[in-house]
Amino acid sequence: MSRLNNARADITFSRRMLVVGGAQMAIAGVLIGRMGWLAVKENEKYNLLSEDNRVQLIIVPPRRGWIVDRAGKPIAINRSDFRVDLIPDQVKDKDRTLALLTELLALEPDEVDRITRELATARTFQPVQVAENVPYERYAAITVRLPELPGVQASRGFSRYYPTGPAVAHLVGYVGTPSAEDYKKNRDPLFLTPGFKIGKQGLEKVLEPYLRGVPGGQRIEVTAGGRLVKELDPKPDRSGQTVQLTIDAGLQEFAARRMGEESGALVALDVESGDVLAFVSMPAFDPNSFSSGIGRTEWKMLSENDHLPLLNKVAQGLYPSGSTIKPAMALAFLKQGVDPRTRINCPGGIRVGNRYFRCDAVHGSMDMHSAVERSCNTYFWAMGLRTDPQQTTEMVNYLGYGQQFDLPLTTQRFGTMPSPEWLMRKYKRKWQGFDSANTSIGQGYVLVNPLQLAVMPARLASGKLIQPRLLMGGPRKEAAPVDASPEQLEIIRNAMSAVVNGRGTGVASKLPLDGVMMAGKTGTAQVFRLTERGVANSNWKLRDHALFIAFAPADKPRYAIGCIIEHGGFGAASAAPIVRDTMTYLFDQQKAWSMLEPLEKNWGGTLAERTKRTADAIRAAAAAAKASL
Repeated sequence: MSRLNNARADITFSRRMLVVGGAQMAIAGVLIGRMGWLAVKENEKYNLLSEDNRVQLIIVPPRRGWIVDRAGKPIAINRSDFRVDLIPDQVKDKDRTLALLTELLALEPDEVDRITRELATARTFQPVQVAENVPYERYAAITVRLPELPGVQASRGFSRYYPTGPAVAHLVGYVGTPSAEDYKKNRDPLFLTPGFKIGKQGLEKVLEPYLRGVPGGQRIEVTAGGRLVKELDPKPDRSGQTVQLTIDAGLQEFAARRMGEESGALVALDVESGDVLAFVSMPAFDPNSFSSGIGRTEWKMLSENDHLPLLNKVAQGLYPSGSTIKPAMALAFLKQGVDPRTRINCPGGIRVGNRYFRCDAVHGSMDMHSAVERSCNTYFWAMGLRTDPQQTTEMVNYLGYGQQFDLPLTTQRFGTMPSPEWLMRKYKRKWQGFDSANTSIGQGYVLVNPLQLAVMPARLASGKLIQPRLLMGGPRKEAAPVDASPEQLEIIRNAMSAVVNGRGTGVASKLPLDGVMMAGKTGTAQVFRLTERGVANSNWKLRDHALFIAFAPADKPRYAIGCIIEHGGFGAASAAPIVRDTMTYLFDQQKAWSMLEPLEKNWGGTLAERTKRTADAIRAAAAAAKASL
């Protein structure tokens, strides 16, 4: 009996051993298979993870591409500067180091707080920016004390520089440190790299993909705790592309300086190609200040200035065209069959409905030529009432006023060239006689920008529907001819020539050049309806805008210019002389500079000198405010 029991126990034990052994073998098989899978199939993945944990990459920002003018002259470049960073892993005494850096670099409390926060969250090997664009004297003071400042890295880098400063501010814009919103949009680790800048405004922003370049990197080996072991082979960065503009840098600087203390804009075009030769909005800010980080005091002074130095007046300014519309209106009348010899008597005004529209003078008998030459409102009121307003305004829009142009600008406003269809769509009312009267002299709903002020005379001068462009290169289309006969265009050109070279409103602005005559048209745009002119004279903001459009030479046009001086009064008095001198530059640079020199003496120095004085005053005000705290 006992033998039987023993036999049963042996059988039961053998079964259990078989089950346990089988289970062990199955588990071992799974483990061996998994290990084989990881060792063979997943080998590359885990090698990469291991390598990524061992080797870290510090991104090196690329040098930004240059912006140059049509002749290759630099407009926006990079220049060497000095910067100071902290390597968290190497800092021994954070408090002492920060205190010494604050003293040597004159750091503001806000900057110290930022550095402290970034040190607390940065990776041990990732540099934390302390200061950039450091003056050489302070940089030298840091370098001689580097032995007692472990973790401090003083180096030479590159910063954006604009040689002519405010002269190109609204054209090229400026660069700045990427914001949190910028990073969220791109998710690019380059945006977190100390010293990296992106375009924030103007062409710097629009052309960012071309100007940025490709970052490089410095590979470093670190321990599991993140401590630096050694540096490995670096990967060089690739600079951004050089972008060439149609701008003439010399003309741009001259026009900006010639604007003096005025507030306004000027655009110069090549009438054959449509190339924008000058794109000036004044007053302006210094983009070099923005690139290095503008202070609160300077920002406050700029934002509170009633001349609006932060506004790009070329792209965003809208103004009544005033009498600059008259050459385009005259061509619209010709297109509708008006005989240019038809005469209208100007007794000093005309009655439209129950309102009397008063002209600037009693001009007497006027035909089309003399009406443009003498800027007789009565003639244009009368002809505006005799012609179809829809056809008239469509022709003026066709020549450029109120038209949209494809340019690489962040924001543009295109204004309005009103018509009966537009008025019904916009305000749900029919066109009236007073609408024709107002529109025919560039008032009422008419709004144009300074670029359109240059395009219209360029199209009349060339007889082509030229399209303005800012970037050199690329495919170009031949401009279509203006829908007008050569005889009709010649009538308009001769009348505009008489404005300057005959007995017109712009005779004081003849070019001081032998054999070169300029054709033009003055304009004065009312800002407010005033019963007393003296009220406007005492308040800058209530004065009329002054405008002038021109092309030259009058017989063989090459260049066209449109200019507006905000609240400048009469176009002949303030805008026309600026256009005259700018046009002179295009034919004789030496004479133009000699004409500008005495003017700048009266204004208290060149644009660069006045900008420097303003910057010094801002720094003094900021220092005084800091001392008072």
